Amino acid sequence: MESVNTTSDRPCDPRCLVKSEAGISEGNVGQGVVDFPVAVVLPAAGSGERMGLSTPKQFCTFLNRPLISFTIETFERIPWIETIVVVVAKESHDQMLHIIDRFHHTKVKVVEGGATRHRSIFNGLQAFSESMEGPSPLPRPKVVIIHDAVRPFVEEDFLLKITLAAKEQGASGAIRPLVSTVIATTSEGYLDHSLERTKYRASEMPQGFLYDIIFQAYQRCSEFDFEFGTECLHLALQYSGTNAKLIEGPQTLWKVTYKRDLAAAECVIKETLSLSACLISGTMAETVELASKLQKNLAAHSMTLDLHPFVKGNDELLSKTRNFIQISARRESLSEITEMVKVLEEMNHALLYPVVIIWVHLCMSEEPFHRQNPDELSSIMDISMKAKQRNILLYGIEVIHSKIPELWERSVERLSEITAALIRDRNPAFTGQLLQA
Repeated sequence: MESVNTTSDRPCDPRCLVKSEAGISEGNVGQGVVDFPVAVVLPAAGSGERMGLSTPKQFCTFLNRPLISFTIETFERIPWIETIVVVVAKESHDQMLHIIDRFHHTKVKVVEGGATRHRSIFNGLQAFSESMEGPSPLPRPKVVIIHDAVRPFVEEDFLLKITLAAKEQGASGAIRPLVSTVIATTSEGYLDHSLERTKYRASEMPQGFLYDIIFQAYQRCSEFDFEFGTECLHLALQYSGTNAKLIEGPQTLWKVTYKRDLAAAECVIKETLSLSACLISGTMAETVELASKLQKNLAAHSMTLDLHPFVKGNDELLSKTRNFIQISARRESLSEITEMVKVLEEMNHALLYPVVIIWVHLCMSEEPFHRQNPDELSSIMDISMKAKQRNILLYGIEVIHSKIPELWERSVERLSEITAALIRDRNPAFTGQLLQA
């Protein structure tokens, strides 16, 4: 086993997750409050039959990353969580180790799962037990959080509520209102009775426990519980006499169950990544004017743009966003794009999320740039192909500076629409092309 380094109303809101990588996380929410060790167990040994795919859903990929990597990052970014135990099927062990290495996850321990969910959770809990055979156990936590590997979007403030309630009460769990009425049917397939929806709640994840309580409960489980049980809170009540504190959670606690849920997760992450951009105007009067207009227009697309004349040598500025728009009227600006790509690669800035660079060429003549300099098109393509291998998406847009106000305003509006769409969609198929605004 590898060593452990301990050094909203939408379906998800990974905003704080994205910020934390740039070093500007809001997320020291629990610092000073959580003064005890906390660990996480992520059961991820399921086959994902309901997805209808050959790949288990936790290993399905979007935005060039497997789903489980997003879930791990959700917990790994929180400084007061020390250890994350991921429980996988034996045949997925090497794949999981590769994911950990590729995406630089540093708090993770991989444990082999069991034939059922409860057996896998118990295996994860045993990683902290001194009675475990094999390698030395991990440091025992005061509180352990159990969470689904396919629920990638849970916010730190809610995890803090779950953690503190578990420490105080012994167990805690997330709940949500029922969306549909629950009914009982007869053996012949007719309605027997229905439950009053307002009296019931759906049990969700995460769930938190004092480690000693939940480990004791699993040690006392029956074979029936291991085979057919689904609810950890019930085990804590039945076998440890601990009644969990239930906390209503946000809508972000949904889990990826079906193929369409993967698309939903991707869409919301893209939406969050497109909230801001760095707009590089240069110093030429015409490019500064265009940058100002573009900044105003993109605000209508719910995008905040930080305007700067240049970013060369300012690595801190490059680390604060994953969207860059560079406006230039000079051919030489392609060398600046090349330098930016190089710096972003060295920073590993696109490791977890794709970075977008949009090179806007302001053509001051009526003759389009691509007709004047056909060789430049191949240069854009070469740069973009190399960048795409490092998860950096480079697009080109040409806009002609018209002296007719109506045509100029129309071109700027078109430029704004194309720019917003490229940043929002992050489609690698359009990289390397010089689009016309």
